[in-house]
Amino acid sequence: MDLTTLQKKAIDLLKDLIALPSPSGQEDRTADRIETFLREEGVACQRTRNNVWARNRHFEAAKPTLLLNSHHDTVAPNPGWSIDPYTPLEKDGKLYGLGSNDAGAPLVCLLATFLYFYDRRDLPFNLIIAATAEEENSGPNGIERVLPELERVDFAIVGEPTNMQMAIAEKGLVVLDCTARGQAGHAAHGTGRNAIDMALRDIQWLHSYRFPRESKRLGPVRMTVTMIQAGSQHNVIPDTCHFTVDVRTTDAYTNEEVVEIIQKHLKSEVRPRSLRLRPSHMPEDHPLVRAAVQLGIPLYGSPTTSDQALIPAPSVKLGPGDSLRSHTADEFVTKDEVMSGARVYVELLEILAGSTPFAL
Repeated sequence: MDLTTLQKKAIDLLKDLIALPSPSGQEDRTADRIETFLREEGVACQRTRNNVWARNRHFEAAKPTLLLNSHHDTVAPNPGWSIDPYTPLEKDGKLYGLGSNDAGAPLVCLLATFLYFYDRRDLPFNLIIAATAEEENSGPNGIERVLPELERVDFAIVGEPTNMQMAIAEKGLVVLDCTARGQAGHAAHGTGRNAIDMALRDIQWLHSYRFPRESKRLGPVRMTVTMIQAGSQHNVIPDTCHFTVDVRTTDAYTNEEVVEIIQKHLKSEVRPRSLRLRPSHMPEDHPLVRAAVQLGIPLYGSPTTSDQALIPAPSVKLGPGDSLRSHTADEFVTKDEVMSGARVYVELLEILAGSTPFAL
């Protein structure tokens, strides 16, 4: 099928997806639509919960496998929407609707790219397309649920709105629940040990500490206290103070190493919610990155997390749209961005397929 036809199909599919509410964990209707779309195009696809995936027609076990992945769940619409978030609206070259930018546009462009190469016999790599769920809430029934069924993934493109710049590195995320423990007392007498004071000393360390190693692409590990709770009434010195820390990790450290360093320095109890959202990094001499450079795609390191963090293979983040529009009221993507996104994906894989010799 020619690219122009696939670009038009991508825009039509994006409109259909906008019209189907798909909050994380409730993506059954968009999964149905994606499954129907692939079957109508003659693709034998499979489904695991609300994850829909398929292999190219001439899949060969001896070849390396490239995963094309993006998500079809969305956040809830915020109160600032001035239009119906579930009614796709075209105006002045823009397509408005919840999930249009994050990550509907990257997803439909990757689907179009997969269909473009679906019947190709001469590819030196296999293709798998995976439209996955629960990305926005990092849930257990998204990409992690389907990865064991894909047999092997050697490298991946994760579709997110990056203005078609390639993120070859991405920060990981560790959320820490911390508790400072003191001793209750009467505020008038100054008795006890104030847990707020104890927490403030730890918070000051978090604010001022700099990890010795920094990532070339991602810079320093960043720690930000985002929540704090303490006290029950004005005249009681609190015996506990709870605070939450958002830690953005880099490829200079493992998540485990970062947590160990923090626990060593803080007096408060430190409990990580999860260590699974790991930083990622694709070497600059990887064939996929070299193909991007040849095509003139800018490279960068991304501070935001995505399903890259859960894919145990070298990956990049690349897609049409702008990350700054994600989760905003009156979210939109331009039709030109969708058309261009599909074209650039195809051109990138054409260059990659033409690499001689192709080797990871």
